[in-house]
Amino acid sequence: MKSISLSELNGMVRQALALTFPEDYWVVAEIAEMREGNNGHCYLELVEKDHATDAWGTPFTNGYSRYDSAAGRFKARAKANIWANVWRPLKRKFERESGQPLSIGMKVLMQVHINFHEQYGYSLTINDIDTSFSIGEMARKRKEILEQLEEDGVIDLNRQLTLPRPLQRIAVISAEGAAGYGDFCKQLTESELCFRTRLFAATMQGSEVEGSIIAALNAIADDISNWDCVVIIRGGGAVTDLNGFETYLLAANIAQFPLPVITGIGHDRDLTVVDYVANTHLKTPTAVAQFIIDKMQNELKTLQEYGERLRRATENHLQQQRRQFDNIARRYERAAHFFCQHQRKQLMRLAATMQILSTSQLKQRRHHLETLDPRLRQYTENYLSRQHQRLSLAKKTLQMAEPDRILKLGFSITTDADGHVLRHPDDLKAGSLIITRLQNGIMHSIKTDEAQDS
Repeated sequence: MKSISLSELNGMVRQALALTFPEDYWVVAEIAEMREGNNGHCYLELVEKDHATDAWGTPFTNGYSRYDSAAGRFKARAKANIWANVWRPLKRKFERESGQPLSIGMKVLMQVHINFHEQYGYSLTINDIDTSFSIGEMARKRKEILEQLEEDGVIDLNRQLTLPRPLQRIAVISAEGAAGYGDFCKQLTESELCFRTRLFAATMQGSEVEGSIIAALNAIADDISNWDCVVIIRGGGAVTDLNGFETYLLAANIAQFPLPVITGIGHDRDLTVVDYVANTHLKTPTAVAQFIIDKMQNELKTLQEYGERLRRATENHLQQQRRQFDNIARRYERAAHFFCQHQRKQLMRLAATMQILSTSQLKQRRHHLETLDPRLRQYTENYLSRQHQRLSLAKKTLQMAEPDRILKLGFSITTDADGHVLRHPDDLKAGSLIITRLQNGIMHSIKTDEAQDS
């Protein structure tokens, strides 16, 4: 059996491929790996995935394609090169026309030439890339995500939220130490308005953007009563870093977040899926800061206008009340004047009446007194006469009752030794002295015991 060397076999394969595929072909593939060498060449790994099923052959039902290796089975792989003389102008052209550089995860339409090298094996040499296809592919991917969000009924949820008034308590999602976050905070501080901010640090570029921002949103949700809104900002960076903001899961979380979300992820011409579902999207962190400052200044202006309107309304009300009080005061002054005049007239009439009545009463009293004097004199004389008669009668009575007269009539007066008149035998004890007064003398006797007398 005749044998050949591996290099001879590879040479035969190279010649066969060169004869069979002499022309260039336009091929659609996804960039799985990509690096630029020190020599200026660009080395890629191209893949084709079966997006209709997952790695286990289960059809997708979520309505959008997934772009990691776990999302679909690889149907084909190939290494590719873009030589330095082609890579430099092709790179500039792609960035200029698409607005972002060629990067991993993109599906591109490439003009390739098939190569086979005895030592390095099968590879593709890329001579051109159709930028319009990539732009359309990115738009298609974004369109699928937005359609799925709309189908799920969540795409407008965050945009329908009303920004609180005033907008003061701000939860910020950004990379710690990022220049954009620093500019944001500096602008708020220099405004000299009252804001309270807190950084919920997250990765803002690379493959960890989605999970990191979702984790920050969950942390804010745990403390949701202390915040008015969420701000997601990143300061510049490569345009390829925006790929992390083009995912369904992150967009769905933001769309359904219960606080208004404001985005400013750093590029003027790029609008990500996250921007579509956010309550308010702005271009840069400084634009977000200015938006919040303008909101607060509008609140202050509104408060000042309300204060001025309240001041004018108060002044007008006070003027109206002052006029009413002045009118009432004048009415009361006139009423008081009329009342005083009326009362004065009544007092004068009453004084005149009282003077007349007093004069009449005085005349009556004087006449009564004048007629009372002879009556009192007559009454006094009669009274004194009656009393004189009573005294005369009393004198006669006393004279009739004088002791001498009684004694003359044959009566006697019996007393004890002390001169007390005796009216009953029991008033004296046996042996007591008894004095008996008679008309012509005094007789003394001693009371004896009644038993001896008997």
